Amino acid sequence: MPSFAADVKNELAHKLDKKICCQTAELAALLRMGASITLGTNLMLGLSFVTENAAVARKTLTLLKSAGDVQTEVTVSRSQRLKKNNRYSLRVVPSPNVRPLMEQLGMLGDTEGSMGRDKALLKKQCCRRAYLRGAFMGGGSINRPEAECHLEMITDNYGFADTIVGVLRRMGFPAGFTDRKNHYLIYIKDGEAIMDFLSIIGATKSLDEFESGRNLKEVRNQVNRLVNCETANLQKTVDAAHYQNACIKLLKDSGVLNALSAALNKTAICRQENPDATLAELAEILLVSKSCVNHRLRKLVSLAEELKEKQKETGEPIEKNH
Repeated sequence: MPSFAADVKNELAHKLDKKICCQTAELAALLRMGASITLGTNLMLGLSFVTENAAVARKTLTLLKSAGDVQTEVTVSRSQRLKKNNRYSLRVVPSPNVRPLMEQLGMLGDTEGSMGRDKALLKKQCCRRAYLRGAFMGGGSINRPEAECHLEMITDNYGFADTIVGVLRRMGFPAGFTDRKNHYLIYIKDGEAIMDFLSIIGATKSLDEFESGRNLKEVRNQVNRLVNCETANLQKTVDAAHYQNACIKLLKDSGVLNALSAALNKTAICRQENPDATLAELAEILLVSKSCVNHRLRKLVSLAEELKEKQKETGEPIEKNH
């Protein structure tokens, strides 16, 4: 079963912007995530891009062909990892046309090559959205909506990670940033923010699924809270009934019960004969109101507690009434 992240990427891979500027921004972010620069004869530049998602590989190939006159090759291999997914290797053959393409994508001109300083590509709002789409397709993941809210993008390029965080925060997202074993992690943990992110990168179908999953999760949580509350209330009722019976037994054993009013006697006997009954059930048996039963039981408990205190003070044992 494919992950929710794979579903999101598959949806995004089928979305192609009509604007060339947006296509360029998306391709730049994709290549930042998964590409490396290669050298051919006469120091001609080439590119190598690797992904485990077939749809992302096709999208990258489409964007490359639209961006420049370059020759590409695609190979498929079996990953050596535990899941043994297919790996799609996309190679841009070294040629004189690759350098202009890389300059267009902002991948040349600094000491680190793919630094991620893409201000020229991020002037327009539409291009910033496309850029984030490419970044997510290349190195993003997201939990299923029924799980804990968590979306992240991971890269080994600090400059690129810093750019992504800057774009996200500029757009109002509460993005976090940390490093993990020579990789840089950008993350969002707020559910509403994750839905907004899915919206701006164009994952509308996944957004609907995520929102539905969150709503279902909330309903389940509410049901669990209600069940827990009912269980707690039931336990309180059982504990109260048990304590009431113990108090009535104390009054009976000490001979006090017989000296009480007929109403209290009747209520005490009813409680003893129905140890697990609720107040409403006792009220129905006694043909009185629930508040009346509650008042009588409180009176019986109060008398028993007064008797206990008196016995503690005097040290006298309970006199059994046989």
